[in-house]
Amino acid sequence: MPEIRNYTLNFGPQHPSAHGVLRLVLELDGEVIERADPHIGLLHRGTEKLAESKPYNQSIPYMDRLDYISMMCNEHGYVLALEKMLGIVAPQRAQYIRVMFDEITRILNHCMWLGAHALDIGAMTVFLYAFREREDLMDVYEAVSGARLHAAYYRPGGVYRDLPDSMAKYQPSKWHKQKEVDRLNENRQGSLLDFIEDFTRRFPTYVDEYETLLTDNRIWKQRTVGIGVVSPERALQMGFTGPMLRGSGIEWDLRKKQPYAVYDQLDFDIPVGVTGDCYDRYLVRIEEMRQSNRIIKQCVGWLRNNPGPVMLDDHKHVPPKREEMKGNMESLIHHFKLFTEGYALPEGEVYTAVEHPKGEFGVYLVSDGANKPYRLKIRAPGFPHLAALDEMSRGHMIADVVAIIGTQDIVFGEIDR
Repeated sequence: MPEIRNYTLNFGPQHPSAHGVLRLVLELDGEVIERADPHIGLLHRGTEKLAESKPYNQSIPYMDRLDYISMMCNEHGYVLALEKMLGIVAPQRAQYIRVMFDEITRILNHCMWLGAHALDIGAMTVFLYAFREREDLMDVYEAVSGARLHAAYYRPGGVYRDLPDSMAKYQPSKWHKQKEVDRLNENRQGSLLDFIEDFTRRFPTYVDEYETLLTDNRIWKQRTVGIGVVSPERALQMGFTGPMLRGSGIEWDLRKKQPYAVYDQLDFDIPVGVTGDCYDRYLVRIEEMRQSNRIIKQCVGWLRNNPGPVMLDDHKHVPPKREEMKGNMESLIHHFKLFTEGYALPEGEVYTAVEHPKGEFGVYLVSDGANKPYRLKIRAPGFPHLAALDEMSRGHMIADVVAIIGTQDIVFGEIDR
């Protein structure tokens, strides 16, 4: 009597490589996948519904908590939707700051992706390397917003405040002696821009280190080459965006094709893959980190030479300065109205999209003229990618599902919302 070889297996939600709370029901023939059924909804937070009960500005911190690896990019998509409806444009300095932080966020995202993806497949060192760089960039987040993760730094009309003139420094303690602290503080003597510029000088060497560990590593190639292949036609049909689409060979990037902020004034390239497998998507994201570094360098140069306002001076949408509010009755009224009931958007609907590290992050907003949205719908880039998991993993082994989930760069905050 032949042995029955059909199994149904629960992969996650507690599996470490399920990247959050993915429950994947796998139908197997031995160890070969015949069907992969993703079950989502275990993290559902009702973000879109909650936004309908709050004044517009109070939903900005919710955006950080969608894809909690790409915080400021989410904010950018939402803030652009509000600005489009209000008919306002942020000052140019604020736009350069936004672009710089979008690209810092892209590097943060790709470092997290690379470390987690490599760890899932069995390479541990890369994870530790990538988090060394994340630490520096988290300090940059903290310098402008006071928070290392959920920044709430972008505002309709600009950004919360200008870049600080100094960086926080390490202090001696029982863990860190003075000599070590002095070494750690070497690149923290100047302004935030000096610190970011120093990072852009160091970062290409770090990316070389990642590539030394992985790009020609035969185990890495055995685990990623020819795995999860998606043809360019199929990638388009399934609604792929970002590195998942570019990995299949389609040169589509909103920063070039539908420029927003100041991307049309910057010089950078769009990396594309050839075969559309996990290895190609890895190479695309590695090159994206190098291109982001290029963009940040250009932004730092521009911001050094062009001081100016980082927020509009329109107190119908932007709170007045603290000292004005304390000494001027009209400013006090503006302040009170803005922080109690906010501002109203004109009736209508709007869709804005940004090139988020994972793909196209879109915000569709419907206003009925009130001080809160009538409807808010978020187009999460990871959602169509997860929908393709079944097709991408059929005929592969169980171990390959881990590589495919890793290459999709899934974060459940945005998928479940």
